[in-house]
Amino acid sequence: MIITPELLSYFPEVFPVKESKALFEKLTKNIAWRQESIIIFGRKVLTPRLTAWHGDAGAVYKYSGVSFDPLPWTEELLCIKSKAEALAGTTFNSVLLNLYRDGSDSMGWHSDDEPQLGRDPIIASVNLGEARRFDLRLKTEHQQKLQILLEDGSVLVMKSDLQHYWQHQVAKSAKVKGPRINLTFRTIKTRSMPGR
Repeated sequence: MIITPELLSYFPEVFPVKESKALFEKLTKNIAWRQESIIIFGRKVLTPRLTAWHGDAGAVYKYSGVSFDPLPWTEELLCIKSKAEALAGTTFNSVLLNLYRDGSDSMGWHSDDEPQLGRDPIIASVNLGEARRFDLRLKTEHQQKLQILLEDGSVLVMKSDLQHYWQHQVAKSAKVKGPRINLTFRTIKTRSMPGR
């Protein structure tokens, strides 16, 4: 199975260096970053990164045995959201923020396939700060992989049925020394939305 532009699109330099740096500094200072405890293989562990969840009222996100109520949108988040929506061709009601403090922070193999995201979720991943490698692998054939370097100011859009067949990760890297903020914009299917 080949990843096509219908499944994955990468947009470099969406946020110029000066704008990216300013947004990074504001988010670092203004977001209430937390290190959450999640359940992995039946045991509670701390996430190897800092996180925050923001969005519309009612956009509750549940994963790894934890439920997250959204904090309100900030001016910076709405600015980033606007550009992400233009590239993705859709609207988002929530965003998961991850702060990778250095190369020892990571995200393990997973798919964004929680039921509240709907069948074929569109997810826009915005990257600010240090470049990090983004790995994808086919669920049924782990040897089939793709690597993308997510650069400062870039946006990666995942869509269609990518989450059904592929997993992704951000692996640890001793070469990475600086911090990175990743914002994954998504749409939580709340009960008040049509079609639920």
